[in-house]
Amino acid sequence: MQFTDIEDVLFNNKPLHIPEETKHRIAESHKFLTEFAKDKVIYGINTGFGPMAQYRVKDEDIKALQYNIIRSHSCGAGEPFSEIYVRAAMLARYFTFASGKSGVDPYALDLLQEFINKGVYPVIPQHGSVGSSGDLVQLAHLALALIGEGEVFYQGKRRPCAEVMAELGLTPLKPTLREGLALNNGTAMMTGVGLVNLHYAKMLLQYAIIASVMMNEIAASYDDFMAPQLNDLKNHEGQSAVARMMLQVAHDSQCLRKRDIEMFHHHEEKVFEHKVQPYYSLRCVPQVLGPVYDALAFTEKILIEEFNGVDDNPIVDMDTETVYHGGNFHGDYVSFEMDKMKIAITKLTMLMERQINYLCHDRINGILPPFLNLGTLGLTYGIQAMQFTACSTTAECQTLSNPMYVHSIPNNNDNQDIVSMGTNAAILAKRVIDNSFQVMAIHYISLAQAVDCLEIADQLSPFTKEIYKEVRAIVPKFIEDAPKDHDIQHVIDYLLNKKIQIL
Repeated sequence: MQFTDIEDVLFNNKPLHIPEETKHRIAESHKFLTEFAKDKVIYGINTGFGPMAQYRVKDEDIKALQYNIIRSHSCGAGEPFSEIYVRAAMLARYFTFASGKSGVDPYALDLLQEFINKGVYPVIPQHGSVGSSGDLVQLAHLALALIGEGEVFYQGKRRPCAEVMAELGLTPLKPTLREGLALNNGTAMMTGVGLVNLHYAKMLLQYAIIASVMMNEIAASYDDFMAPQLNDLKNHEGQSAVARMMLQVAHDSQCLRKRDIEMFHHHEEKVFEHKVQPYYSLRCVPQVLGPVYDALAFTEKILIEEFNGVDDNPIVDMDTETVYHGGNFHGDYVSFEMDKMKIAITKLTMLMERQINYLCHDRINGILPPFLNLGTLGLTYGIQAMQFTACSTTAECQTLSNPMYVHSIPNNNDNQDIVSMGTNAAILAKRVIDNSFQVMAIHYISLAQAVDCLEIADQLSPFTKEIYKEVRAIVPKFIEDAPKDHDIQHVIDYLLNKKIQIL
């Protein structure tokens, strides 16, 4: 499954359908494991879990064992994940089972499909996973709902799962051989959060590119900093891609200057009134956002591999007619990428904050009133206080960018002696992304205000002019002071829900 296919299911509610060949493969895997497990020692089927694996479980207790791992590990804490992240986690677990390498009862896949298609979202607390042996605690809460226990969000309300399943005519899963462990033991939560993060991170990159073009239009910059003849010489795909997208967005702008027309002719000025080169936050956008582009492209590759892979333990292989014990549940790949993603988005956010500062600082830009204040200086304050919010939020992103990947803490009687903290990394990346949308919203309000200060709306490129109009429909030009918290949130909602595609 490719990222666009995943986005269709997550954000466009495209229904899932299990192909007959998949159903057959899962049924055969379950049948094979049922026969193979007789008179053999297989982890999590007739042994305890983790360091308790040295204890054999009696045949008559095998079913109880599967219930016990679900119930005992349903001990998360903190705020629950919002629905989109739970939907993504269920989808990730669904595709692991669809591989036919887990030996689960086919009904586990059927029920996951029903939950996804009908919008039933288990209540999953954010805290609990160390990211190795998978997301045991969060996925236990997912499994708890599938067996008809715990709580779910359904149609916007938090309700007992048993009640909702009865209402929808769904029969709870009855774990038999290994469904409890298979549901718990994987990277589905961190992968799901990571995929949603990637969706929003790619949106932020596009908004940053558009905002940077508007910034240079406001500053009346020379356009050669975007030239492919310049950027392609650096040999970095991301830098060249960002420059090309900026040229695409800037097409037909009447604000940008042509250096070959204006500068490469005879001049007698001793001091040039217009900057020969703008500040780095305007001129070096391809060099700053290029690494972000490359980082997100690699993150997408890793997340898609993880999503389409098998992150279970043990692995049931019908081809070699055996069961393999290993550590495919380990979340280091996702953890590392989430740390890189949050660093990349923090740098993007820093760039946006510096551009806001450029707009606010009349002694730097030389063309705008202090803080884009269209009222009486000293009496009114423009976006002065909004800059505080952008600065504060950016600073939090910088602190959150410290890595989780290297924060392993041994636990589980040192059975889990090195862990990934992948879900923590994904949650922190989510927080950075949320913060970045706040800063981005303030920036777009500032950009629109700057355009009105200079009265250049009709000279913008067709692309940026359309964005300007849409922002102004939400936040009209302001002269008098008024609270802006709701305006910021409305612009955040606009950015989150706008369909945009320049990547």
